[in-house]
Amino acid sequence: MRARRAVLAACVALAACTTTTDPQGGAGKTDLKEAARLNTQLGIDYMRKGQYEFALEKLKRAIEQDSDLATAHSSIALLYQRRGEADLAEDHYREALDLNKDDPGTLNNFGVFLCGQGEIGDAEKVFLKAAQNRTNASAADAWANAGVCVRRDPKKLDRAENYFREALQLNPRHPNALAQMAMVSYERQEYLRARAFLQRYESIAKATPQTLWIGVQTERKLGDLQTARGYERRLRSEFPEAQETYDLLKQSGKR
Repeated sequence: MRARRAVLAACVALAACTTTTDPQGGAGKTDLKEAARLNTQLGIDYMRKGQYEFALEKLKRAIEQDSDLATAHSSIALLYQRRGEADLAEDHYREALDLNKDDPGTLNNFGVFLCGQGEIGDAEKVFLKAAQNRTNASAADAWANAGVCVRRDPKKLDRAENYFREALQLNPRHPNALAQMAMVSYERQEYLRARAFLQRYESIAKATPQTLWIGVQTERKLGDLQTARGYERRLRSEFPEAQETYDLLKQSGKR
């Protein structure tokens, strides 16, 4: 049975900023760089709230004020990515990396973008560059994302597993890497190991349709039907609209 893949996560370089000052019209010609920085922060805040039109306005203005501000380009690239405007997203990701080629946040986001476009090989290279950056405090995320991406190629399961292990070496409590290792172990028919990774995941993170579905299948293989039924009940009650729930009901003839 197929295992579901977790969604790669993207981050915003200045997501922690919560500036609310509106620099519109308030910056003189000698202060355009500061105005661009503030507009970028505002754009990120609007993007976090899902107010994409306001975010786009602020980020476009930031780039007009300072076209060399890498953060503005990487942020608007992420916004275009979310809006489904792939060509514009790629242009701004590449511009951001031309200005700051080693920024780990931009590299990780660009890797997510490339993977979403089906460019697995290029995405892998970008993720590895982010993961191997000594200044990257979130290198475990990049390793895990690299693994998720290359797992799309069935021939690269070993490589994906190595990337998940790299993530867990940096952060033994990395939720995505633990969930992915449970899925990989199940695919390898190593059911006890799949159970162990799933238990580690469940001790630190909330269940997802993917983890509950792996739990159902793993416990069935191990012969623990009571635990399997517990996972089934949770999947139906917590995620009634999930594809995994549909698959479960289809199996039992309860569509």
